[in-house]
Amino acid sequence: MRNPKTLDYLLLVTLALIWASAFFNIKIATYSFGPITIAFFRIFLGAIPVIILCLIKKIKIEAFSKDWLWFASIGFINLVIPFFLIAYGVQKIQSNLAAILMATTPLSATILAHFFTENEKFNWLKSVGILIGFFGIVFLFSDKILINDENIFYALSILLGSTFYVIGGILTLRISNKRNENVTASILIWGSIIVLPIAMYFEQPWNLSPRLDSMIALLYLGVFPTGVAWLLRFNILKHNGLIFQSQVAYLIPIFGVILGFLFLSELITSKVVVSLLLVILGIYLVQRSNKIKVTSI
Repeated sequence: MRNPKTLDYLLLVTLALIWASAFFNIKIATYSFGPITIAFFRIFLGAIPVIILCLIKKIKIEAFSKDWLWFASIGFINLVIPFFLIAYGVQKIQSNLAAILMATTPLSATILAHFFTENEKFNWLKSVGILIGFFGIVFLFSDKILINDENIFYALSILLGSTFYVIGGILTLRISNKRNENVTASILIWGSIIVLPIAMYFEQPWNLSPRLDSMIALLYLGVFPTGVAWLLRFNILKHNGLIFQSQVAYLIPIFGVILGFLFLSELITSKVVVSLLLVILGIYLVQRSNKIKVTSI
């Protein structure tokens, strides 16, 4: 791995911006499309650049190999369910809140990794980070201006979606001997296959008369946050490693809040700011514990 240069930091910021931009675009897409249709187009359009990359690099795509059940399961758990839950939740809450709620993914990952992996156990610093991060989320839910009895279930669905991301990531460890591009292409293919008939049955997207901004947002969601961002992530992982790439977690909620304000004029209350800072601090402490030797609990 090389020491990060200016270009590497620019790529990291670009990746964070692309992933953060997904939230306000999901909000715009919900003006015309249902959450299942959004999930399908995100996965289907996202598969195209990854498949093209595999063809260019002559990487065999094993979607229909003997491991097809793993790819199908991960595609369902890591893509279909969270993409649906996020789009479902964003219908009734601000996109900036979704960005903060989804930022809990590293915290949830730390909890589940303690129970389902051998070398990712709790230590005191991780525990403090988890508590601070999730206190930030509890504090956010106390903001009755933005989260109330009418939309609290939608906010909780986004938290649940972040948990399914983590579960899918743990399942992916079972096939970690395969190339990232192959795994990503394979789960995107299966995710598309699984969600297409569900969208056709429940939402009949061909009957819609979508707004232009929703169509553009949906196209953007599939090509950039789902497809191009994964390719950019591969590049960063290859040249700078996982620890450097994981710093994107600090930037996504910050950019998500800023972009929601700039493009949708979403309200930023004092509790949103405090919650954002607590979640970022929690993530920092959890990731810091992985860099220094801290006694396990």
